[in-house]
Amino acid sequence: MCLYLLKRILQSMLVLLAMSFLVYGMIGLMPGDPIDLMISGDPSLSSKDADQLKELYGVKKPILERYSKWLFGIFNGDLGFSRLFAKPVFDVLAGAIQNTAILMGVSFLIAFLCALPLGALAAIYPRSKIDLAINTISFIGISIPPFWLAILLIITFSVYLGIFPAGGQGPYLEEKGVLNNLSYLTLPIMCLVIANIGGYVRYIRAALREILRLDYIRTARAKGLSKQATLLNHAFRAGMIPVITIVSLDFGYLFSGALITETIFSLPGMGKLIFDAIMGNDFNLALAGLLFATFFTLSGSLLADIAYVLIDPRVSYIFGDKNA
Repeated sequence: MCLYLLKRILQSMLVLLAMSFLVYGMIGLMPGDPIDLMISGDPSLSSKDADQLKELYGVKKPILERYSKWLFGIFNGDLGFSRLFAKPVFDVLAGAIQNTAILMGVSFLIAFLCALPLGALAAIYPRSKIDLAINTISFIGISIPPFWLAILLIITFSVYLGIFPAGGQGPYLEEKGVLNNLSYLTLPIMCLVIANIGGYVRYIRAALREILRLDYIRTARAKGLSKQATLLNHAFRAGMIPVITIVSLDFGYLFSGALITETIFSLPGMGKLIFDAIMGNDFNLALAGLLFATFFTLSGSLLADIAYVLIDPRVSYIFGDKNA
């Protein structure tokens, strides 16, 4: 297991290194020059000043040399300076990651914890009224566009009822308290829960239905176990393997943010931050944001591999084993 984890960590590092070079090259091909944009904002700078700035920032140097210098700075904890926010990239990312982690983490937990019993009920009673109702609600949630749902929630709960704020970020906790800050996140969390819960229910139902058709499940039922006992004691853990795979793929999405939701509700999260950085030609901020999203996606895949072993003892990660 330890050798396998070491191998997977090395593979993830190589993938992250390759992605860093790919993203660096693609952003370098974007139209517009950050030095030219800097000069356009200050008419007092001359063309000679522009040449000096390009020489200072190494814009005219070959891409491999610029990439090596940037990568060396990353290893030393220097993510660069954000042109849009006029402060270090790390300081900009810290707040955005915190906001996105709270928003996406809470919405994911609520959606997944609600989807577990609903998916299990639909799997235990297939083609029943319960299954039909759960599937109908799931398909409705999957079919609703997130931007339309967000606008509908704002009109209903902010404009007409006046219960929750329409968007923005609450004041600091020590000023107004936790409940006041949570009120600003209620509608975004509600939007993401409704948008994601239908898919999780469908995944859980499909995985459990597949397990419940196996011979050892039929044997347990033949011995007198109830549907609920068979599901909890025999089918549930094995049925979570494909669900964990789906959840691990969403792990990077949790930290890259939901662009549409964050934009409509005016939340300063990672999704909106990366979008603004790309549109504003803030190369350092865009690079760091995209690499953080890649890092968390790879971390989710690694955590999923570990969860496979913990949930299903039949899974083996012995180094060199052909079945691993």
